[in-house]
Amino acid sequence: MMSKTWIVTGSHTGFGKELAIKLAQENNINLVATSRKKGQLDYLDQYDHGQIDKEILDVTKHDQVVTTVNNAVKRFGSIDVLVNNAGLGYFGTFEESDLDDAKYMFDVNVWGLVDMTREVLPIMRNQKSGIIINFSSIGGLFSFPTLSFYHGTKYAVEGISESIAKETKDLGIKVMIIEPSGFRTDWAGRSSHKTMPTHDDYKQFAKFIKSNEEGAHHEAGDPEKAAKIIIDEVKNHIDDLPLRLPLGKYSVDTAIDKYKQALQLFKNNYNISTSADQPEK
Repeated sequence: MMSKTWIVTGSHTGFGKELAIKLAQENNINLVATSRKKGQLDYLDQYDHGQIDKEILDVTKHDQVVTTVNNAVKRFGSIDVLVNNAGLGYFGTFEESDLDDAKYMFDVNVWGLVDMTREVLPIMRNQKSGIIINFSSIGGLFSFPTLSFYHGTKYAVEGISESIAKETKDLGIKVMIIEPSGFRTDWAGRSSHKTMPTHDDYKQFAKFIKSNEEGAHHEAGDPEKAAKIIIDEVKNHIDDLPLRLPLGKYSVDTAIDKYKQALQLFKNNYNISTSADQPEK
């Protein structure tokens, strides 16, 4: 069987690290693991028998994106699965958020994902095969206070991914959006910047931010189980790969509840909504 090549961005921690560890031990898989700093991927050395390529990659730097993709093709000949996992969070009320931090988060979560995907897509088109896995979040489906700009990045990932899926469905390329709820990663801790509320009108939200930070690494979600599920979907369910895959009970329950409520709202306002059209001739 011909080996498949996976690129996993943000492989030094969280979901990316769990995926990299699992993939490094799979038969017939070449792994391109990336991180921003040298030495962060040394944990992979114990599994390396020539099938692992470690790349320094900051997804906000176009030259590093190009180099990573070129090196992957040069070494392994193809790119079969791209996992856009690199990302970060930001907590702060909409009014009080640091816009420089928010814009940088968009550069990583949205534009970094876009840049990686646009470099890989021509390769997959030429192969007439490929899978793009984009990490979103339950925050790409449902919004909480103090996370408005984070939600903005993940709603963007959802919309971009859905369009890519429709544009490439006849090209042998599939897209899967991962939508985790709370998992035991660094997301709510080290990987999220935070601006605590100072205005009296918003001080009640400080508890929400602190509780998320204090709950880091105690969430219900197990990143190792998530990695197994993702790999299994790609290996064994390629023909019915879901466009959206919520991971964690809270994620899928919240998504179902939101869309039930949204559906009822649309139905309740159906006559008002349709009345905006010009009368049919």
